[in-house]
Amino acid sequence: MNGSQKTILVTGGAGFIGSNFIKFIHQRYPDTKILLLDALTYAGNLDNIPPSLKSNGHFKFFHGNITHPDIVNKLVSEADIVVHFAAESHVTRSIYDNAIFFETDVIGTQVVANAIVNNPVELFVHISSSEVYGTALRAPMDEEHPLNPMSPYAAAKAGADRLIYSYIKTYDLPAVIIRPFNNYGPCQHLEKAIPNFIVSALLDQPLTIHGNGESSRDWMYVEDTCEALDRVLHSERDRVLGQTINLGTGTDTSVVEIARRILRLLNKPDSLLQFIEDRPGQVTRHISSTEKSLECLEWESKIELDEGLARTIEFYQNNRQWWERVMWMKELWAPKG
Repeated sequence: MNGSQKTILVTGGAGFIGSNFIKFIHQRYPDTKILLLDALTYAGNLDNIPPSLKSNGHFKFFHGNITHPDIVNKLVSEADIVVHFAAESHVTRSIYDNAIFFETDVIGTQVVANAIVNNPVELFVHISSSEVYGTALRAPMDEEHPLNPMSPYAAAKAGADRLIYSYIKTYDLPAVIIRPFNNYGPCQHLEKAIPNFIVSALLDQPLTIHGNGESSRDWMYVEDTCEALDRVLHSERDRVLGQTINLGTGTDTSVVEIARRILRLLNKPDSLLQFIEDRPGQVTRHISSTEKSLECLEWESKIELDEGLARTIEFYQNNRQWWERVMWMKELWAPKG
């Protein structure tokens, strides 16, 4: 990168956004060395990494947990840049089994941050979440919006987010905090709304929607997120270090409208829509301000919702074997209660 080979440590890179980011960086910068650390929980899947990359001399996979200082310190000491995706990230699951969310998202992030304090790197990119904001008190939601997390998952992400902020202030950690809004695209686990809707429609099964489905989200195709993160890595450091930056499209769409669009794209009937009881801690609206990402990164999303949905549907249509393997893991790890 920037004319010389860099080593990037990607935590949680076998997950959805992380694996898409790794593929994006490898395609654009084939000489960049990538170290992948992942615990391979139900949401981490090495099938998300193409065989050509796994066998590439610039890629190494390490099976381990970010809560374990020994492996984290070793890998951070070998890296120039750390991009920290690793987290437990399912809202409903966090309601029934919340301890692991705080262990991974908060303690794990502390372990990574401490490793960087002890083994300085050029840049640490912490992937936070729009969930830290809770429901929109104003629209669009800028980076100064109050943090009102409404689920244990969101609270854990907010804790990690503020922990990194404190390390920036206390230890001068060379960090930027990124808050992506609702991502979707290839290789997303079936516990998330859009892949769940797509696979249900492909199987002619009901598309289950919490409440009346009018809760709205700022949906962003994952390739746009990867492009933005690439801008973070290549921006002048004084423009991004210490900053908190939202990544979103600036528009929001209801969950039920997403489901209807998927049905239309697959020529399936609206009779497949099934409304179920709302879940606790439901956020009613998320919509991102795009001003700061444009100012700091000279970036804005490009992929329109219908195009992104069509590309995502194509992935699930063409990769049935991938999601069938994921499906039984989804059942195995389904929250009880």
